[in-house]
Amino acid sequence: MSLLNLLFGNKSKNIKKLSSTEFKDAISNTKKLQLVDVRSPQEYKTGAIKNAINIDFYQPEIFEIEFNKLDKEKPVYIYCRSGARSGKAAKTLDNLGFKEIYDLRGGFMA
Repeated sequence: MSLLNLLFGNKSKNIKKLSSTEFKDAISNTKKLQLVDVRSPQEYKTGAIKNAINIDFYQPEIFEIEFNKLDKEKPVYIYCRSGARSGKAAKTLDNLGFKEIYDLRGGFMA
């Protein structure tokens, strides 16, 4: 690992953080959307973005299996409650080979 990666983290060109406005615009204009809420099922039941599927980040064995069912060549939009989990999830998706990952900055609360 390079010194720059150690200092600034391993930023991937495949991951883009979007503001709530950018995220809303993107998911409104995308056909066959891959929209994923990475919160727990309990959090998901309290409210979610329309058409989002729920894949719990804290269930790693299920997380990887469910994400491997999605198309890695198509954009995937992810969010959590505040942005922390989806940030970690985005790095995991990058490692799984997803080409375009869009993470909602500030999460569902934004």
